[in-house]
Amino acid sequence: MQNITPFKTKIYYEDVDVGGYCYHSKYLNFCERARSEIFFSKSASPIQNGYHFVVKTLTANYKLPALFGDEIKVYTSIKEFRGASITMFQQILNQDEKIVFEMDIVLVGMLNSKVAKIPQEFKKILNITKR
Repeated sequence: MQNITPFKTKIYYEDVDVGGYCYHSKYLNFCERARSEIFFSKSASPIQNGYHFVVKTLTANYKLPALFGDEIKVYTSIKEFRGASITMFQQILNQDEKIVFEMDIVLVGMLNSKVAKIPQEFKKILNITKR
């Protein structure tokens, strides 16, 4: 598995319920931000000339709660690449390096509402060397 530099953030008030626990849906947002940041860190965008990714499937596993004020890191790795899809594994760790969330996600490339091969420029950004 190819690892990508982690995305760091904090759990803010807007992310939690009245008890200070992170809402379950926010973990997906953090993972999405981490994937976008891969492109932003290379002065690029994951949306270019009508090309973008959509989520085909995901499997989420909630391990521990993230709490208000926690500093978290989202680690992203590419598990598999096919012509028009990428399977990624994402993991969120808290400041104690404990896993709070894990996810497998399959992203499919789309161009003008049709499945399309991942452009060469995107492969370079994601450091995909196969195929």
